[in-house]
Amino acid sequence: MSEKPGSRRRRILKNVLVSVLVLGAIGGGVAYTAVTTDGADRTAPTVGGGGPTPKVESDDPAEGVARGRASTPLSKLLLPMPVGYRLGSDIEGYGNDGELGARQAAELLKATGKGVYGKKRREYEKRIDALGLQGMAMRSYAGISADLQVEVLVMRMKDKKAVRNFYGMRTELADYLKLRKGPKVEDHERNAACHLLPEPTRGDKEEKEARLRGMTCTAYTGEFLVSLAAYGAAPLDGKAVSDLLAKQLGHIDSPGEYV
Repeated sequence: MSEKPGSRRRRILKNVLVSVLVLGAIGGGVAYTAVTTDGADRTAPTVGGGGPTPKVESDDPAEGVARGRASTPLSKLLLPMPVGYRLGSDIEGYGNDGELGARQAAELLKATGKGVYGKKRREYEKRIDALGLQGMAMRSYAGISADLQVEVLVMRMKDKKAVRNFYGMRTELADYLKLRKGPKVEDHERNAACHLLPEPTRGDKEEKEARLRGMTCTAYTGEFLVSLAAYGAAPLDGKAVSDLLAKQLGHIDSPGEYV
């Protein structure tokens, strides 16, 4: 029996949506996809539970690890924990403050294409190889009120062209999915874009209001690409998320000024 056009479109849309979300950040994308596409019963109190602050190595023994590790060149580019936030929940299998080498980072991005098959899958993996990933640092930020989690990935690529190409791919996918535009990122309107993810459609009014809301952002500066995913209780504070992204970009450009 041939697949009905409507069913096929929904399947393709779901596969692309999964890729968009997971590329935004590993943990938030998976959690949000479960909520919106499978009708999972995840409510706002599960967001950003945090946990014990990990012990990390640092050249500076006086450095407060609660602000995030800064023991490598790439980890130093992640925004130190700003006022109003703490280290968030683990980013699916990678802890809440970690780093991957070039090979691991490429493999991780390729794995996010699991919903794409055949020729499209091969093309997707070629695009990942062409990025020339040098490494990836990741950190999760949880609002003190525990109603928001933001997951940030900072990726270093071989050159600025590769970064712009990846940024273009992400924004094209968002446009293809007709995602609603999120708040603008102050002072970065040309190199950053945020989109609001579809709101839950299943369940009664009370169930819909209890489920998570999501937002994904992509930005670049120099040879660095920043990918962000946020999810939390409704109404999601998109302005707070875009402000955090602006600080992250500012920290990459001027380390130490945006803390």
